[in-house]
Amino acid sequence: MPSILLHLLPASMYAALGVHFWRTRWHPSGDMPRRGLSRWERIALLLALVTHGVVLHSELFPGKGMHFGFGTALSLMVWLAVLFYWIENFFSRLDGLQTFVMPAAAVSALLPGLFPPPHLLDKAGSPAFRAHFIVAMLAYSLFTLATLHALLMAIAEKRLHSARLSNAFASLPPLLTMEHLLFRLIRIAFVLLTLTLISGVVFSEELFGKAFSVDHKTIFAAISWLLFGALLVGRRLWGWRGKLAQRWTIAGFAALMLAYVGSRFVLEVLLQRAS
Repeated sequence: MPSILLHLLPASMYAALGVHFWRTRWHPSGDMPRRGLSRWERIALLLALVTHGVVLHSELFPGKGMHFGFGTALSLMVWLAVLFYWIENFFSRLDGLQTFVMPAAAVSALLPGLFPPPHLLDKAGSPAFRAHFIVAMLAYSLFTLATLHALLMAIAEKRLHSARLSNAFASLPPLLTMEHLLFRLIRIAFVLLTLTLISGVVFSEELFGKAFSVDHKTIFAAISWLLFGALLVGRRLWGWRGKLAQRWTIAGFAALMLAYVGSRFVLEVLLQRAS
């Protein structure tokens, strides 16, 4: 089966769920607001996740070694974010976030088919590299979910002030509760990003086969770490919240995307180079 057709399956499942959530949670003419995901919605989203995971695994590991590039990086990152979202729905009401998450998941599921991995990672068999890779992807995915959450908060706050609440926003938890969830995601992701940077610096030769050097990826990752660190310090000392916290979250995420995904996009898509 052609690669793009294989990736169409999970993408179409996410898209169908996105249409369903838009009609029932977002659109003014939809059903009455609900609390969280229903049982069948959880099962349908889990099936989409499993399908996406299987297809993504076949793209990452088509044979010996590990193939990785711009498309697979973004697809894996969003897959993990959706998985965290699915798990978090057991503990918190996140109605409204589906309208952001499902379109992003549908697009990301297609990316590995549109932009196949151009090179093989020869260090993929190393336990140290695998640990570094897993921690980095977890950090990226949590920051992705936190950023989507911050965007949802910004729209909800704007609609609340203008007294225009749709079904989705009417069923959201209070903004203060959403803010606590946002900072919980950021704290966990910040610890994971810290571990990623430390392992990348200390074990650079073992992980990547060369001594540590300062390049654009390191610079943007460090900038992202500083931005999120400053946000957490500001929250702790001065109680930063609202629009200020949302802007810092989006800025930190943008820097993090430029650290790897952005650079891979330029090399693989714009410059047509593998490294």
